[in-house]
Amino acid sequence: MSSDRRAFLSAAAAGIAALWLPGSLASCARRADQEAGSGGSGGNGGSRLDAIGVQLYTLRTLLAKDFEGTLASLARIGYREVEFAGLYDRSPADIRAVLEREGLMAPAGHYPLEALRDDPNRTLDIATELGHRYVVVAWLAEADRNSADSLRRTAELFNRIGGAAAARDLRFAYHNHDFEFRPVGGEIPFDVLLAETDPGMVWYEMDLFWITKGGKDPLDYFARYPGRFPLVHVKDMAAGEKMVDVGAGAIDWARIFARREQAGIEHYFVEHDEPADPLASVTASYQYLRGLRF
Repeated sequence: MSSDRRAFLSAAAAGIAALWLPGSLASCARRADQEAGSGGSGGNGGSRLDAIGVQLYTLRTLLAKDFEGTLASLARIGYREVEFAGLYDRSPADIRAVLEREGLMAPAGHYPLEALRDDPNRTLDIATELGHRYVVVAWLAEADRNSADSLRRTAELFNRIGGAAAARDLRFAYHNHDFEFRPVGGEIPFDVLLAETDPGMVWYEMDLFWITKGGKDPLDYFARYPGRFPLVHVKDMAAGEKMVDVGAGAIDWARIFARREQAGIEHYFVEHDEPADPLASVTASYQYLRGLRF
C-alpha cells in the first residue's frame, strides 16, 4: 500500500468520527432493471459474473470533485455495486439517497482498524445505514504484524470485532496486500490470520493482484480455506508487476473464477490504485469482465 493510501484511510477515520449520524436500518435497493443475461450461464456454454462492483478508491479524485456525478457515471457503465473507502464529507443518509437514486448497492466498505478497535459501534452504525453486509479492514500498522505474537493479537482483535459485527447482523473481513505473504518469525502472516480467526466471525477479501505479487496462488487458499473469501478485488498485473486494467495483464481470471463457489465469492470489486483515467479504466475493466466466460 502506498503512503497516499495510508493517508487516505487515516483521513477516513477522522471522517467517520465527524460524519456519524444514528440512522435507520435501511439497506440500499438493488436496481430493478438488471441488464439482460446478467447472471447464470452465458454464451458459448460458459458461466459469467453476476453483478460487478467497483472499489471507489479507484475514483477518489473524481468523487472528491463530483460525488453524485461520478456515481451516476458508474451506474451508466453498468456497475451495480460499489465498495466505499471514505465518505467524502457526506452523511450516511445523504450517501444512501444517492445510491438509491442511481440503483447502486454498497455491500461493503473499508474502514480503519483504529476506528473499529476504539469505537466499533460508531463504524458499525455507519455500515448499517449504508446497507453494508461487510465491514472491511484494508491495512495493518507495522506494530500489528511485525511478529508472530503481534499477528496473533491482531487475530484476537479480529475475532472480537467479528463478534461485534455479527451482533449487528454484519460481517467483518480483512483485505490483504503482499506483505502478508512475506515470512514473519518463520510463519506466513496470512496463514496465521486465517488459522487464528474464527471462520464464523472473520472473513477475507482477497486482493488478487497483491496475492499474485506476493508469489502465492489464490486457488491454493481457496482449497485450504473454502468459503472464507466472499469478497475479491479484481485488478490485473502486467510485466514488471505493473498494475493495469482488468484483462490487460497476465492474471488468468477464468481459472480463478471457475473456483468461485469453493472460495465462497459473492462480490467482485474492480480496482486500480493509480489509473491515468479512472473512468476509462473502470469502463475497460467492466467491459472485459462482462465478456468473460469460465
